[in-house]
Amino acid sequence: MKLSTVSPEKEYLIVKISTNDEEFTSFLFTLGCYSGEKISLIAKKRNSLTIGVKDARYNIDSELADVIEVEAA
Repeated sequence: MKLSTVSPEKEYLIVKISTNDEEFTSFLFTLGCYSGEKISLIAKKRNSLTIGVKDARYNIDSELADVIEVEAA
């Protein structure tokens, strides 16, 4: 399932980053978003999401969230 569709305040495991855009992949990697890493959705707003990765919080837009595929941890 896509990160943009999950419930807040739960922990998930990143299964894969589904994009051919090297900039998206590289940017997400710098945030610590890659296969096998734990991620949580802290809050959803209209066009952005607040996520937690490796004890850090980030705001990403829904376009980035749509390329992150997760499963329940």
